[in-house]
Amino acid sequence: MVQMDAVQERLFKEVADLHNIPEGAYNLRANGESIGRNTTANIDIQSKTDVSGIDIRIKAGTKNESVHIPVVLSQSGLKEDIYNDFFIEEDCDVLIVAGCGIDNCGAQDSEHDGIHRFYIGKNSRVCYVEKHYGSGDGSGKRILNPVTEVHMDEGSIMEMEMVQIKGVDSTKRTTIADLKADAKLVVHERLMTHGQQQAYSIYKVDLNGDGSSADVVSRSVARDDSYQKLDLCVVGSAACSGHTECDSIIMDNGRILAVPSLEANNIDAALVHEAAIGKIAGEQLIKLMTLGLTEAEAEEQIINGFLK
Repeated sequence: MVQMDAVQERLFKEVADLHNIPEGAYNLRANGESIGRNTTANIDIQSKTDVSGIDIRIKAGTKNESVHIPVVLSQSGLKEDIYNDFFIEEDCDVLIVAGCGIDNCGAQDSEHDGIHRFYIGKNSRVCYVEKHYGSGDGSGKRILNPVTEVHMDEGSIMEMEMVQIKGVDSTKRTTIADLKADAKLVVHERLMTHGQQQAYSIYKVDLNGDGSSADVVSRSVARDDSYQKLDLCVVGSAACSGHTECDSIIMDNGRILAVPSLEANNIDAALVHEAAIGKIAGEQLIKLMTLGLTEAEAEEQIINGFLK
């Protein structure tokens, strides 16, 4: 285990809630290099030989175990592309914690582009947490462009928590999923942008098996002069159910574009989209201000509750 400096320790806390070395399997990466790795009897982690990245293999029947694979960058001007593949066999129940934190105090852009591919076996359940965070007072940008591919076998469940609430100048998050019979995908996205930041979230979900379902919900806040685009596409090609939702707050000169797309290729495909974009309701502010909060404090209270 390589010794971490104070900035790297702070970034790991922000993106993976790591205050100490985690229990179970892990691969910690900082400034383009692995700084610590651990495997277990049921979870193996191996470096790829052709590209930068790792293979994570989880044995059938693995229950109540976790894998932590966060990445941090504290070196200005660093750009990396990482390819991580997860092979989860049948009847598993595991937690996977990823995420990336960038602290850029220099003049050059720092960028992390990661591709995570999940192959989830029959009746397995995966909880996946991916947090993005940026900090540093340099003029260089903090850029994150993650791609997540999810291939779900029969009866499997994937729960995804995708969070970005501070400091990332530019991001394009792409999530692609295909589901077989009785598979279930649940996504909760939380996003906040400010300043001149731009964020693009793209989801393409193919419901290919009878009984498959997807619930993709995005909550976001656009402040200052920031811009967000949410592109939600669900394709139902079987007797399935799909639900997408965009629930957003705009403040100052913020802009949000939501682009829903539902495609039903089967008479028993039930697909629904909901959207609400607007400013904070005046009565909400007034109610909190009667309790002694300033308008700014009331706004922060509402935003914090909204993004929980």
